[in-house]
Amino acid sequence: MTDLANQRRMAAEVMDIGVNRVWLDPEASKDIAAALTREDIRKLIEEGKVSKNPVKGVSRARARKLHEARAYGHRKGHGSRSGAKGARRPKKEMWMKKIRALRSMLRELRENKTIDASTYRKLYVKAKGGEYRSRAHLKSHIEQLGKEA
Repeated sequence: MTDLANQRRMAAEVMDIGVNRVWLDPEASKDIAAALTREDIRKLIEEGKVSKNPVKGVSRARARKLHEARAYGHRKGHGSRSGAKGARRPKKEMWMKKIRALRSMLRELRENKTIDASTYRKLYVKAKGGEYRSRAHLKSHIEQLGKEA
């Protein structure tokens, strides 16, 4: 078998690709060996005796499957965690999520006339102070206020 390293190098330069992506037709090795100029290489490319190999890509199928599992809640156990609790879900984010829920609930109750404006204001300030853990906690507190009155 003839050494086609020089032809491969020229073909790579002509096609503007890497040497390893050059495909040389094994049946046409004599024609390729006879090609000494870039013009000869260009003719061989037109004839289809020399061509480009496709670019090898990295499949994202496994990554997509893993991401889907994580979104579902799998693969999130203690062994898979790196980073502190506050790094995975910052305290501020948790606070924002909670306070927005509480404030929207208070707004609804005020608009529905379930609570009056002064009660709304008192509960709003307490919510801001962090007195309520959740909407359910706030709801139970409002029910107790109703029983007392």
